[in-house]
Amino acid sequence: MFAAVGFVAPVFAGLGAAYSDGGIGVPVVVAVIAGLAVLTWYYARLVRTGLEGGASRRDMVASGAVTAALSLMLLVSPWFTVVPVFWLSAVVLSPLGRGRLVALCTGTGAYCAAVATVGADRLDTSGTLPWYAAFPLMFAVFSAVCGIVAFVNIYQRRMWEMHRETHAARDALARLAVTEERLRFSRDLHDLLGHSLSLIAVKSELAIRMAGTDPERAGAEMADVQRAAREALREVRAAVSGYRAVELDAELAGVRAVLEAAGVRCEAGEVPGTLPPEVRTVLAWVIREGATNVIKHSEARRCAIAVTVYGGSVVLEMRNDGVRGGGDAGGSGLTGLTERVAVLGGEVTAGRHGRDGFLLRAAVPLPGAVEDAAPEPAGSSA
Repeated sequence: MFAAVGFVAPVFAGLGAAYSDGGIGVPVVVAVIAGLAVLTWYYARLVRTGLEGGASRRDMVASGAVTAALSLMLLVSPWFTVVPVFWLSAVVLSPLGRGRLVALCTGTGAYCAAVATVGADRLDTSGTLPWYAAFPLMFAVFSAVCGIVAFVNIYQRRMWEMHRETHAARDALARLAVTEERLRFSRDLHDLLGHSLSLIAVKSELAIRMAGTDPERAGAEMADVQRAAREALREVRAAVSGYRAVELDAELAGVRAVLEAAGVRCEAGEVPGTLPPEVRTVLAWVIREGATNVIKHSEARRCAIAVTVYGGSVVLEMRNDGVRGGGDAGGSGLTGLTERVAVLGGEVTAGRHGRDGFLLRAAVPLPGAVEDAAPEPAGSSA
């Protein structure tokens, strides 16, 4: 709509000048204002539908008729040259073939040149230049301007499409990562429990059949069922523990690959090798959640990950650019991270950093440092 204001403002200036000079009356002024209101409405509609896939032919023809009528005001003011350009800038946002674009620009240029030539002769602004020389000159100028406007707006439409495709690709990557994790979990669960549950079912059925004829054998079978159930429970607990214990190095490599695939340049420093397992696990969760937020909630082109030991604490910092509006809002993921880090006595901070940057920072005290920093019992005073 800012573009609409930029186009319509000169038209009102020309309308006021023509009315002040006595070239037009009040009825014409009212009709022109009404026509500009209709054209502005069509402009917004053509832009919206053009970016969504293409405007209808009916809207193009109706808005073109309104534009042609308003362009007749070139007979009284040259300011109205912006009206056809205003209309054309919205029409070219819809997908059109090269031939139609050329026809649209040359047709608009020819019509405006014809009206402007008559207007120049009527206003006596052409000087000594005859009409048959003024018309080709104006036709060339109008057609060139229409061609430039069409090129710029088509380029902007392609940038808009690339922007939408990039967001769709990032969302697809996030959904694909979740789907792959679910499939992996289902495969692991099948491999873990498939054999054990089958064994339990067979042994239980056999025990039921032999309960009346051979109670001792039935009891042995039920003992096997009990052992199989306990083994299955142990395997499930081990699997769940394995899912929760995320490895820092593996997570960092996976996050780097995902971000690079999403078009985000990822720079990650070396991870200190002396960190305790529980610290490495919680930092891996911070990296995973931070990468998810980068993909879902920003338009980042660069992300930097650094893990550094400062005194008695290890500090993880994730910085990225391309923050959208409202980038300071915290979600359930950051709340969960705060709770995980708080278990080890650490803290998580997240917020805007610079003009369009975002900083996720987690500081976790090392176990040895916590013990050294514990205060000694106070002795009694002498």
